[in-house]
Amino acid sequence: MKTFHSKTASTLPGLVLLGLLLSGCNSSDNNASTSTPAQDQQEKVGANLGPRPQFLVNDMDEGPLKDKLAQCSKGPFYRTDFSIGHRGASMQFPEHTKEAYLAAIDAGAGIVECDVTFTADKQLVCRHSQCDLATTTNILGIPELAAKCRQPFSPADAANGVNASAECCTSDITLDEFKQLCGKMDGFNPKATTAETFMKGTPDWRTDLYASCGTLMTHAESIALFKEARVKMTPELKAASVPMPFDGFSQQDYAQKMIDEYQAAGVPAKNVYPQSFNLEDVQYWLANNTDFGRQAVYLDDRYDSDSSFNPNDMSQWQADMQRLKALGVEIIAPPLWVLVGLDDSGKIVPSAYALAAKEAGLKIITWSLERSGPLAQGGGWYYQSISGSINNDGDVYQLLDVLAKEIGVLGVFSDWPATVTYYANCMDI
Repeated sequence: MKTFHSKTASTLPGLVLLGLLLSGCNSSDNNASTSTPAQDQQEKVGANLGPRPQFLVNDMDEGPLKDKLAQCSKGPFYRTDFSIGHRGASMQFPEHTKEAYLAAIDAGAGIVECDVTFTADKQLVCRHSQCDLATTTNILGIPELAAKCRQPFSPADAANGVNASAECCTSDITLDEFKQLCGKMDGFNPKATTAETFMKGTPDWRTDLYASCGTLMTHAESIALFKEARVKMTPELKAASVPMPFDGFSQQDYAQKMIDEYQAAGVPAKNVYPQSFNLEDVQYWLANNTDFGRQAVYLDDRYDSDSSFNPNDMSQWQADMQRLKALGVEIIAPPLWVLVGLDDSGKIVPSAYALAAKEAGLKIITWSLERSGPLAQGGGWYYQSISGSINNDGDVYQLLDVLAKEIGVLGVFSDWPATVTYYANCMDI
């Protein structure tokens, strides 16, 4: 892998540049109420979807849904809040980079995500995890920065069954050092014996064509970019991988600083959907930043810590969803598989979890489409509850149809937002 120490400019794909021109020429200030993400477009901004949506439609099983979607192939297509850029457009561009964000905007995402963490000097930056730099950047190729990693690179030892490893955190380096890094596709080679080969681990269903040196972003820079493009913003306050408070920086300071940066940039609360897996963060925003708190998204990951978690057990969810609503939660966001299951005929249907959330009056967002591999190969983790019924990549639209029409989700995170943009435009969402 070629080592880059800094990046001051980038060459953007033609579609991204066209998307920026469209945003600049066709947009106007949006002062409409934004109580929900979807169906809140005062302006129509053109979107460039590329060939993937049509590829997926062509791959669908024959039936009314395929016929309906096929009729929309010529567009026109417009930006929609139903389409949320997950870490940008990270199927093809390094996540949380300027290039990924611009590609998501170009593909019609009306809302784009910056996952927020902090550096050693307590500056907010966009990274999916505080300690993912070894797999999402070229830090291991810059000796003076690699030396600061929490866990330096350790080569694989095949004879003893030991995989290669490294752990580098934003909290290990300053903001100035962070800005020297290049973003790369998330991945690593567990059999690597050198740091260079460790960094070469892109999944075969992604691409490195646009990953030579992705431009890393501070949280404030992402706000400025999204504001200029007139898209909404959904920052996720990531769990710290260091003990809190960190050098006097408390969890509450952290949650407040994220909101402060929107206020400093003059971004109205109606255009921001703060997220957290930590319910206490949502409650903090409700108590201290009420306008932002009302739009806060509680990311539900209890599937990961509760061995009794069963999305199809209604008795488990009715009282729980009512409890969350009583605490002030307005929007809940579980992963895709939690919201759906299969009936006796193998048809995709809403889960008890989804029905209980709707019954309690909670709004729902879900994540993340096109994240864990081709559906033709089972789809991976995100599709585990419906793996028995999916056998082609076009089945993604069967899932989207249930999420939109039977569950009524407000929006769908996707690693390639054009897929969701196409569906939303075709169905007039």
